[in-house]
Amino acid sequence: MKKFEEMDLIAPLQRALRDEKYKAPTPIQEQTIPVAVSGRDVLGCAQTGTGKTAAFALPVLNHLGQRNRKAVSQCPFVLVLAPTRELAIQISHSFSTYGKHLKLRRALVYGGVGQGNQVRAMNRGAHILIATPGRLLDLMNQGCIDLAQVEMIVLDEADRMLDMGFLPDVKRILNQLPDDRQTLFFSATMPPSIVDLSKRMLTQPVNVQIQSNSVSVDKIEQKVLLLQRNQKQESLRGIVTADDAGQVLVFTRTKRGADVVARKLDQSGVRTMAIHGNKSQNARQRALEAFRKYQVQVLVATDVAARGIDIDGITHVVNFDLPVDPESYVHRIGRTGRAGASGIAISFCTDGERRELREIQKLLGNKVRLVFEHSNGASEQLHRPSMPRTKGSTTSRSTSKRPSSRRSSTRSFAPASTANGKPKNRRKQRKGRNARQRLKQASQ
Repeated sequence: MKKFEEMDLIAPLQRALRDEKYKAPTPIQEQTIPVAVSGRDVLGCAQTGTGKTAAFALPVLNHLGQRNRKAVSQCPFVLVLAPTRELAIQISHSFSTYGKHLKLRRALVYGGVGQGNQVRAMNRGAHILIATPGRLLDLMNQGCIDLAQVEMIVLDEADRMLDMGFLPDVKRILNQLPDDRQTLFFSATMPPSIVDLSKRMLTQPVNVQIQSNSVSVDKIEQKVLLLQRNQKQESLRGIVTADDAGQVLVFTRTKRGADVVARKLDQSGVRTMAIHGNKSQNARQRALEAFRKYQVQVLVATDVAARGIDIDGITHVVNFDLPVDPESYVHRIGRTGRAGASGIAISFCTDGERRELREIQKLLGNKVRLVFEHSNGASEQLHRPSMPRTKGSTTSRSTSKRPSSRRSSTRSFAPASTANGKPKNRRKQRKGRNARQRLKQASQ
């Protein structure tokens, strides 16, 4: 099915899709929605940014919209489990968008905030419960939520739940669900523990796999800037103030780094906020809302938000620090180029981050071409090592008195010494000793 209008969806959903100008489904939507609407269990494996949320939200809303029932106090009909509160909130926004012409109630349950409003929402009754595992178990143990009437369960980002240690909680929740239910199970990767969990949850599922790692990044223009650490901040400011920059999402490796980058950008006149695990839930939500409503141009985040941000209009993703895990690179840049749109991803790479860059290239293979550029502010020494050399080739540097070697000519694109002339690391110390030995031998 090449168009949404060809799918067996109820009229209110088709109307909502027209309102959002959705015409052609993405591959994960095209393969998942028809079988899910028919009542089959689904095992979906797809990277972030492929339109996965609509792939399960539309069948859920279609199921509930056909029955037109009143919500029951404390007893949801559909349960959606997400690993993080940010992702849970994003999923709730999607249900609100697609289900705006349906009279359905939703409840959000997650930790980090008081439970009072969440308990009251469940007491009023909700057709759809979107929750993180920890807080859901707390409220179940308090008698505030009963899963006995759940007809559909969606498990989103199952591998992330495993990484965060939620697997025991998920298994305890499964024990409280009716056997007669439909299950939609989604994961970006399929490690053995996730395969075992899927076998426990699913009954004769339809497997939907979007195989290529480049699915979510093939329409994203990727660049790598080779520079020094102290050049990153000024390079970032140049990117976010360029004419083609709209909403920009910046990733740092540490929480402190996110705060520092955000503060310096904001002080330079660029409206910026930071989001990471040390921020309160209210502060994180305020930052996301301000970014979504274009009240700030730049959002600086750590990887805690990599799979929890689903905001339209992000034109650029900047990796201020390259991630240690290469798969996190895909999740990061997947915040732009959402659902088939194009985007730009720019990564800063210093000498100390070359290993991370090689791992990213190894993961993506030859399917995605990384375009290398040098920062305009880089010194002449930064440019030379990126140029290919062949045996016997010469540069202006080869005319110096210091003996050349294949190893020393290609390894480093950082300056060889600090301001006081002392070598920065052991490799450079060895190079210095070797040069001194050769000089001594030549003088004897």
